[in-house]
Amino acid sequence: MTLVVPDPTRTVPLPLRQQADVRDRWLTQRLLDLLPVLMDRAGIDLWLVVGRENNEDPVLATLLPATWLSARRRVVLVLHRSDDGVTPVAVSRYPVGQFLPGWTGEDDGDHGDEQAQWAAVRRIVEQAAPRRIGIDVSARCALADGLSVTDHGLLTEALGPHARRLVPAEDLVVGWLETRLPEEVAALDALNGLTDRVLAEALSPAALTPGTTTAADLAWWVHQRLADLGVPPWFHPGVTVQRAAVPLRGRHGVELPAVPQDAPVLPGDLVTCDAGLVSLGLATDLQRTVYLLRPGESAPPPGLSRAWAAGTRVQALTAAALRAGRTGNEVLAAARAAASAEGLEAAVYSHPVGVHGHGAGPAIGRWDDQHGVPGDGDRVLHPDTVYALELAVRVPVPEWDGQCVRLALEEAVALTGRGTRWLGRPQRELWTLPVSDSRAV
Repeated sequence: MTLVVPDPTRTVPLPLRQQADVRDRWLTQRLLDLLPVLMDRAGIDLWLVVGRENNEDPVLATLLPATWLSARRRVVLVLHRSDDGVTPVAVSRYPVGQFLPGWTGEDDGDHGDEQAQWAAVRRIVEQAAPRRIGIDVSARCALADGLSVTDHGLLTEALGPHARRLVPAEDLVVGWLETRLPEEVAALDALNGLTDRVLAEALSPAALTPGTTTAADLAWWVHQRLADLGVPPWFHPGVTVQRAAVPLRGRHGVELPAVPQDAPVLPGDLVTCDAGLVSLGLATDLQRTVYLLRPGESAPPPGLSRAWAAGTRVQALTAAALRAGRTGNEVLAAARAAASAEGLEAAVYSHPVGVHGHGAGPAIGRWDDQHGVPGDGDRVLHPDTVYALELAVRVPVPEWDGQCVRLALEEAVALTGRGTRWLGRPQRELWTLPVSDSRAV
């Protein structure tokens, strides 16, 4: 398939003010519709999220108004589950959007001191009389481990006998971070489309000149392009190059592409770019691959086309294995068993994506470990979540004297009650860059 590059600027992010309005509207809906269900599922009656300026709990940003780019002094958010839903209260020196003020820093003539703030937290807890108080501490999930040692100690001291009711809020945090509203899924659909467009531009003459451009050049081009469009990357883009006579090289027990990052790409190379952007508080994670045609070629070597067919087949098998109610490790086992039954050598390492690119939720393998992931791999998949369907196949290429390629693919899928749905513009065929376009040397 000859790559036709659309104009990525036709899909641009909303102005920042409109983004803030959208994010605040989503937060209201999430507090009203999602949080009560998630708190009930986790068995938590009251959730405490604590963060200090320059030391924020990762969850805090998902609860603060969009105009709050960080915590201000110390912020304590109290979310109480009752028969009427969830009551959000902020124990903060400054007003926190739609949260009810539980303390203003001037109550009882306290002048905003730390002791009075913690006393206000205790008063709210005593009035709510919860059985289980969730706090963000976790040994296995970094995103659910945002309560600092200092604040944990101060909170425990402030609560006194009520501290016996403190429990890890890990399951609640994961549910809150992984679950997406329909509008958020629609936004991720558009953002994945934009990511695809930028990668299509990168793997075209707009950014790639065989004989001159290196993998490192391409990575920085994508990084700069995303930043210029107002959708900064959440990781530095990765570019790998594979070519005949440069076999895969072992690393952590896995054979990976070995063409140096500072080597110019050449006709006959297979180039893969991995990138993800952030907008509206949501992240994407995609990979795209192009084959640089040699002089006289009009299509990739048949061996590379077979490798592409094998990769897309494993994609389909993995998407079919993604079922609500299964654990990540069960999805991994099912996908790998299905691939093996068809004679395909595959590695599956898919992951949740949403608020974070490597998001909270079930881990489905690791690139360097296909035996299951203890802990995160035991988490159950739920509907209304989004995954980066990431995997690789290892296939020998006869035209490269039997040398194997490791073809990596990554697409976004939404898991719904009816199954999986592809997001954005999935790459259905191996892209090619013709000699006439590539200015081959």
